[in-house]
Amino acid sequence: MKTFEEMDLIAPLQRALKDEQYKTPTPIQAKTIPVAVSGRDVLGCAQTGTGKTAAFALPILNHLGQRNRKAVSQRPFVLVLAPTRELAIQISNSFSTYGKHLKLRQALVYGGVGQATQVRAMNRGAHILVATPGRLLDLMDQGHINLAQIEMVVLDEADRMLDMGFLPDVKRILSRLPRKRQTFFYSATMSPTIVDLAKRMLTQPVNVKIQSNSVSVDKIEQKVLFLRRDQKQESLRSIVTADDAGQVLVFTRTKRGADVVARKLDQSGVNTAAIHGNKSQNARQRALEAFRKYRVQVLVATDVAARGIDVDGITHVINFDIPMDPESYVHRIGRTGRAGASGIAISFCTEGERRELREIQKLLGSSVRLITDHSQAPTEQQHRSSTPHSKGRSTSRSTARRSSSRRSSTRSFAQASTSDGKPKNKRKQRKGRNARQRVKQASTSKR
Repeated sequence: MKTFEEMDLIAPLQRALKDEQYKTPTPIQAKTIPVAVSGRDVLGCAQTGTGKTAAFALPILNHLGQRNRKAVSQRPFVLVLAPTRELAIQISNSFSTYGKHLKLRQALVYGGVGQATQVRAMNRGAHILVATPGRLLDLMDQGHINLAQIEMVVLDEADRMLDMGFLPDVKRILSRLPRKRQTFFYSATMSPTIVDLAKRMLTQPVNVKIQSNSVSVDKIEQKVLFLRRDQKQESLRSIVTADDAGQVLVFTRTKRGADVVARKLDQSGVNTAAIHGNKSQNARQRALEAFRKYRVQVLVATDVAARGIDVDGITHVINFDIPMDPESYVHRIGRTGRAGASGIAISFCTEGERRELREIQKLLGSSVRLITDHSQAPTEQQHRSSTPHSKGRSTSRSTARRSSSRRSSTRSFAQASTSDGKPKNKRKQRKGRNARQRVKQASTSKR
C-alpha cells in the first residue's frame, strides 16, 4: 500500500495521521500494518529509525478503537515491553499522538522513580500498559498488575533487552500471559537466542525484514576523521560551532567520558547536556526535553540511551569514541536521517580504534562508502599553540611524529594493514628504530 488512506484504519486514526501530515508509510509500516490489522502475529527485523513504533501502535489502537470498552482496574488489554525508560516514554508518546482522537487510557511503568503514580494509574484502569521488565515484575508481585486479560503483546528491541540481561524477566512475564493473544516481536538482529524466544512467543507469524543498509544509513553521509586522542575535543568543538550544525548528538564509550566531553563543550560556550545510566531519571528526562526543545544544542550520551532518543531535527551524530559493537554504530547514527530526512554521521578514529572501524565496514558492506576526512581536525599550528614546546632533538622528533600521523590520517581505514593483510604495528616499528639508535650511539661513545 502506497498511502495510509488506503489502509483499513478507523476514522479517528486517519484523522490523527492527517494531523501529523503522515501520508506515505515506511516499508515496515506498509508490510506490517495490513497483516497486523487482520490479526496475524508479526516477527519484524528492523533497525531503529524505520518507523516500527507506528507499525505496531496503529494496529493496536485500531483494535481497541473498534471495541470501545472501558478500562479495567489493574487489568490492561495491551502490554508493550521496552528495554529502557527512554524508549518506553517514546513509545507512550507515540500512542498518545496516534490515539489522541480515541478515548483510551494508558499507563507507563518503569524503574528509577517512585511507583506511587504508576500504581494509581493502574488502579484507575488502563487499556495500554507500556513497561520495562523489572518494574513490571515488581508491581505484578505486589498485586498491582494482572495480565490475565492481555489480548495484544509487543516485545520491542528484543536484542537490546537480552543484552541488558532481561531474558529471565521476559520469560517470567511470558508465563503470566494468556495463550490466546496477538504478538508483535521486533528485533534489530536475529541471534539464535532471539530466534528461540520468538518461537516461544509467536504463532505462525508473518516475517517482515527490512534491510538495515537500505533503510537506516543510505541517506546518512558518513565520514571518518583519523586523529589523535588529544585532538578529539577541539575537532568536536569545530564541528558543533560550524554553520551547518543544528542539533548534535555525541556518543562516548563511558559515562565518565560523556560527563567530561559535555563539561568541556559547555565551558567553551556551547550549550550541552549529558545523559547516561548514572543520571537520575528526572535528570535524564530534563536533558532530553531541553535537547528536544532546542534549549541545548548538543546532547552527549552513552550507548544505553542510543535507542531511546527520538528527537526530530538532529543534523549530526558524532561518534566521539568508535563503538566496540559494530551494530551499535548503526543504532547510533540512526538518530539522524530519520523518517526520510538526510543527516551527517562523523566518527573520530584513533590508531587504536581502526580494528573496530574495519568491523563496521564489514557489517555495512562495500556498498556503503565511509569518507575519510581530516579537514575538521586541528592543524599542526593549532596543536603547537596548545602543547608545551620541547627543546633540542626531542622537538624535531615530535614534529616528525606529527607529520607521520598526518600522512597516515589521509588513508582509508581499509588500507591500514600490510600487503599480507596483517595490521601494521607502528609502535613496535618505532621501538625497533629507537633501540637501533641507542645501540649505535653506545658503540660510537666506546670508540
